[in-house]
Amino acid sequence: MNTRDVAIATMTLARDMREQTLLHAALRELAAAHIPVYLTDGGSGEDFVDELRRFPGFNVCEPRGAGLWPQVRRSLEAARKSGARFILYAEPDKREFFSARMATFIADAPDDGETGVVLAARSQAALSTFPPFQQFTESVINRCCAEVIGQSFDYSYGPFLLNGALVDQLNGLEDDIGWGWRTHAFGIAHRMGLTVEHIVAGCSCPADQREDCERTYRMLQLAQSIEGLVLSTKARPEQLKPASAQTIEPKHRQ
Repeated sequence: MNTRDVAIATMTLARDMREQTLLHAALRELAAAHIPVYLTDGGSGEDFVDELRRFPGFNVCEPRGAGLWPQVRRSLEAARKSGARFILYAEPDKREFFSARMATFIADAPDDGETGVVLAARSQAALSTFPPFQQFTESVINRCCAEVIGQSFDYSYGPFLLNGALVDQLNGLEDDIGWGWRTHAFGIAHRMGLTVEHIVAGCSCPADQREDCERTYRMLQLAQSIEGLVLSTKARPEQLKPASAQTIEPKHRQ
């Protein structure tokens, strides 16, 4: 895949100085890739957001609603309107992925009209560095996705490429779907006859994120992810428009 056919969608929420420092460093690596970035902030300080606006290629979008999915949806829609054929979604703290894996991941990804989703997946060795309870909840998400999609992959690392036409299929999701928008997108791609593939490009867990202290949050992610996946199985066939009918011609970048 050529980076000229890709735009990046992400979101931010820096609640304290530590998070500002972490996200600033990661997003500086993202800016160095010279791919347009569409970002929606969820309530960080004004100074932090102003810094992001100065990053080359960054487009900071005004939020439309509160919560994770309204933020992500706003970024995806802006990236879609840019004319990009594919959108790389990633959480904003994936510094090592941005600096060491992203370019190869995009270059190795297929870009034909049948491609729906290309996941950045972790090796078993990388996955083993994550907190045990996170590994458990993500293994359940991965198993449920495999049951619906028919492919046993790591669906939970984070970054993935999304066929731009699939953004239009997500409009009906409620604001509180949270992390379930991801699994919903995977399920809808499969329902539309598009491919869902993976490339091992994920990184180990950062050393400062290996404490197993977010168990309730991981349970919420699990519940939302299963909800989004189940909703994808209930979409009526007439609601699923062929991707070819929704394609926006890309604006070629120099």
